[in-house]
Amino acid sequence: MKAYLLAAGYGTRLRPLTNTIPKCMVNIKGRPLLSWWMKLFEDHNITDVLINTHYLRNQVSDFIKAYNTNHNSIKLHEAYEQELQGSGGTVINNKDFVHGEDCFLICYADNITNANLTAMINANRNTSGILTMGLFHTNNPSGCGIATLDEDSRIIEFVEKPEKPRSNLANAGIYVADNRLFDYIPKPSKERPLVDFGKDVLPNLVGQMYGFEIKDYLLDIGTPQNYQKAQEEWQI
Repeated sequence: MKAYLLAAGYGTRLRPLTNTIPKCMVNIKGRPLLSWWMKLFEDHNITDVLINTHYLRNQVSDFIKAYNTNHNSIKLHEAYEQELQGSGGTVINNKDFVHGEDCFLICYADNITNANLTAMINANRNTSGILTMGLFHTNNPSGCGIATLDEDSRIIEFVEKPEKPRSNLANAGIYVADNRLFDYIPKPSKERPLVDFGKDVLPNLVGQMYGFEIKDYLLDIGTPQNYQKAQEEWQI
């Protein structure tokens, strides 16, 4: 099983911490956030991970090189972006990474989580969907991408930051998908240099994707408040 780990953003909400360190490398309980992702992937038998880089790239590149030197359970691959391409752009421009795979993961490195990826992968394989979206209950649905499910957990509506949310099930930034997904991701262009999953891809998959509720720990560490919360709550 392979995974895309989207990690190239600026982390502007975490400044000044991210003035000198990329968000994916911030320290949580003595280890960089990327290191916690590697532990999660190791626990769920992920074999290859593609990490996109851009902002303060050298720190992430050094992590990748050191990991590949000292570990043999997962092979890390770097996809450097001279210009940011957006979450969808990174995946479509590196589609060859998952050529021949029956399914694969797409994860946002903003989060720290111990989500049961194996259960989510198995749930995806038991559907006919193109994509399975990890979901969590939020107390701020107007600030998230919100999914509405039918009785079979099929997503029948997905709206990014809705004014009138129909549910409080929010996009967790963890997906399992198969290669049919690439037919629904537009290539970045001069007119649309950034292709975003929430705005440009997921709404087109309504009716063809399923939801999986993540009941484990999951927190976006992208604000100072949540970063401090992760330091207090995260269990090693």
